[in-house]
Amino acid sequence: MFAAEVTLLYVLEPSYSGFDVLARPVPDIEEDRRTVASAKLETYLSHDFPSRKVSRLLVAGEAAAQIAEVARRDGFDMIVMPTHTGAFRRMLLGSTTAKVLNDADCMVLTTQHAERIKPRPLLHREWVCAIGLSADSSRVLSIASNLAKTAGANLTLIHAIPQLQPGLPLQLDLEERLQSKEQKAARAQVHELQRLAGSNARAHIAVGQIKAALTETARWLEADALVIGRSSQPGTQGRLRDLTYAVVRDAPCPVISI
Repeated sequence: MFAAEVTLLYVLEPSYSGFDVLARPVPDIEEDRRTVASAKLETYLSHDFPSRKVSRLLVAGEAAAQIAEVARRDGFDMIVMPTHTGAFRRMLLGSTTAKVLNDADCMVLTTQHAERIKPRPLLHREWVCAIGLSADSSRVLSIASNLAKTAGANLTLIHAIPQLQPGLPLQLDLEERLQSKEQKAARAQVHELQRLAGSNARAHIAVGQIKAALTETARWLEADALVIGRSSQPGTQGRLRDLTYAVVRDAPCPVISI
């Protein structure tokens, strides 16, 4: 679909028992582990990823740091990796995936483990793109539009307006009118963003909790991918402040974070 080159990357993390260290020197243990891992990597999914077309790379160290560094060093356009499924998905914030989302400079495609999902036919291509109205929205929309166009996918935009806290009954009508004005203003801004990006995607303006609006829209459209923007700044004052982790954790489809 994208005529992309694929590299299968495996990170060999330190792992040996105290007994091993007493019995043998650490360098010997690590060399043996590397030899075994290298042999497994060379034959892993050989039918789907033939070695003549796909490069395989083995590195050692802490998984998330190595994944982000290799992608940065080798100029990768996208990292593809799974999240946990079921109850374990709630542990995403402490996972390798969460760290990669925070540290990587390129796009990250996350999805559930393949054993738990049934891929749709390639002809089914419905994509949803979450659009804020920040300075970064133009970049997100432009990339999402180009990706969807290349994939031949139908793109739908979703912008969520946070719901106002309900107050006294006399204020409810005021709240509805304020939200209506916000919806009109947001629709106009999204239209302008699309004009500048050369996009003509369908656009939905939702009022409510942002994460729920995104995930429910993706579920309603039976989306094959949900595109979201990440902050351009890593660290606790950057990417950790956005909704990326919560959306990735609960999305009903793969998420492309850019």
